[in-house]
Amino acid sequence: MKRLLIIGCGDVGLRLVPLALPRYRVYALTRDPAQCAALRALGVTPVLGDLDQPQTLSAIAEIAQDVVHLAPPPAQGVIDTRTAHLIAALGKSHRKNKNSRSTLPQHFVYISTSGVYGDCGGAVVPETRPAHPQTARAQRRVDAERRLRAWGVRSGVQVSILRVPGIYADDRLPLARLERGTPALRDEDDSYVNHVHADDLARMVIAALNHGSPGRTYNAVDDLPQKMGDYFDLVADRYGLTRPPRIARSEAKRVIPANLLSFMSESRQLSNQRIKHELRFRLRYPSVLEGISAPGKRSG
Repeated sequence: MKRLLIIGCGDVGLRLVPLALPRYRVYALTRDPAQCAALRALGVTPVLGDLDQPQTLSAIAEIAQDVVHLAPPPAQGVIDTRTAHLIAALGKSHRKNKNSRSTLPQHFVYISTSGVYGDCGGAVVPETRPAHPQTARAQRRVDAERRLRAWGVRSGVQVSILRVPGIYADDRLPLARLERGTPALRDEDDSYVNHVHADDLARMVIAALNHGSPGRTYNAVDDLPQKMGDYFDLVADRYGLTRPPRIARSEAKRVIPANLLSFMSESRQLSNQRIKHELRFRLRYPSVLEGISAPGKRSG
């Protein structure tokens, strides 16, 4: 049985586990010993290590043929030191035995962000559009992508990149924001946003492991870009909450925190044709209309 190493086994990683177990022995890197029992209960072998402390990562060398990297970059700077440490750790045994190709992973899937495109003025965005990161967090993601592509070319590891927009599920909705009454932008000032259901994203990871091409980037997104305010209205309606008030962008700069406003300042409509044609992927939730259920109405 092949071995899969998950780096960053949070919500999406845990959704990935049952999809992977039929064909993989699954390992997960964790820096928290308290998580080990819960991972073992799911059939996962925990591996203790911290991407911020490279000396703790020796155990992951040679551990798996396939790797999924879900861990976020550091919170500061424009360099993703965590990805740099991961690449170095995976390559250590290979440097000791250069004649053995099997010491490196065969497939590597990295979960990046659609924020690397920056503000596109609402345009339709295919993967061929150059990255133009406009925030430090997006610059860190671009740094990780470049490092991983270069490593893949150098080492022969097949690296595929999923650029992910807003992830949602029934337990990942902006309910607290709606309950606080945080405003949204009026329609003429509003930005297009994109989404993917967390379950679909986990399935996209499996599709990328099976069908991804070396160095290839994929927009991991559903079929329906929409205005951000319309998304908030939909969630409010499904949960019986008051729709957020709409304000002008000039007013938003005074009343909405800068970190939140930065998400409202980038507008793009991601194309998902590549995941459908190249990864042979069929969405279970083509849009938030199907993916967001009213409370108590989710079956299964």
